[in-house]
Amino acid sequence: MATDETARPVGVICPRCGGSEARPVAEARGGKGAFRKELGTRLQKSPEKSGDGCLHFIEGMVLTGMGAALAYTGVDQEKPLYLAGGVVLALICFFGTIAVVRGDRREKDAEEDGLAKADWLWEPAHYCYGCEGVFCPGGTPWLGVLDTDQFKKMVWTEAGYGDQLTDKSKNAEVPPGTLPWY
Repeated sequence: MATDETARPVGVICPRCGGSEARPVAEARGGKGAFRKELGTRLQKSPEKSGDGCLHFIEGMVLTGMGAALAYTGVDQEKPLYLAGGVVLALICFFGTIAVVRGDRREKDAEEDGLAKADWLWEPAHYCYGCEGVFCPGGTPWLGVLDTDQFKKMVWTEAGYGDQLTDKSKNAEVPPGTLPWY
């Protein structure tokens, strides 16, 4: 005869504080207190780029069109300064747009290429609500307990998009020996 207590799985124990309120990071991002503690971004696996290139292209083409309209005004009203300024503005906007869209595409490709590396470190990780630490039960694939900023930096750096860190995580120091090659 099974009771409720025997049917429950044994929880994961935090190695730092000994607390049993540890949950997988995927669950913790949307769990108890996640919004208040900003766990959605602090435990983020990747930069999550989506659709920026299309929007930037549209914005750039609008600006290019404004330059072309200025050049047309210069031709129509016989004002060479408007013509020259409009052509220069249109060219700068056009080539600037191409550069920005290509940069967006490179960032998106880096995110897609790094997802497998990020999953390898991110999936087994658990977040402890008691001490706000992140760890892997059993010490595999990485050792120790990290704060959320150290964890994010480690995952993003190993996945290849550490250069896109913009918050406190950028300056976080991952302790030596956390990863065997780190």
